[in-house]
Amino acid sequence: MVDLLSRPLVPVASEADAEATLSALLPRLDAGTSIVVCHVVEKAGGGIDKASVEQREERAEEIFDVVRARCRAADVDVDTRIDYGTDVAETVFDAAADVDASAVVFTPREGSRWLQFLTGETTLDLVTESDRPVVVLPDDDRTVDDAASGARND
Repeated sequence: MVDLLSRPLVPVASEADAEATLSALLPRLDAGTSIVVCHVVEKAGGGIDKASVEQREERAEEIFDVVRARCRAADVDVDTRIDYGTDVAETVFDAAADVDASAVVFTPREGSRWLQFLTGETTLDLVTESDRPVVVLPDDDRTVDDAASGARND
């Protein structure tokens, strides 16, 4: 059986998303493990984009700076990539196939596209038709916040 975390693809949408996901993922990895982190620049598909491609690429590099610093501190090798597409989930799975990722790994954030991704009908189709696993790691910040507020994680 393949270790799900042997070479994961880790999609990140922002610095906060990268911090949360890496906080959950890095303690689970051995030193020297290699991960691939991607940021998807969502295209409007014929419509007007919210920001220029150059602005979005600069934003991705800012996110990758956080990723590289965290991975360097954990002695984890990281490759970064920017992917472009009109459907974020489909683009992530295409990237996972492109790099032969062992799994797609992320941490859901409240209101995030990934949380929406997991609950949508399109997602069900993508996950069930995907040729690789999806691993959802617990959000340590949310777990701490929930415990402080008395929320249960049943």
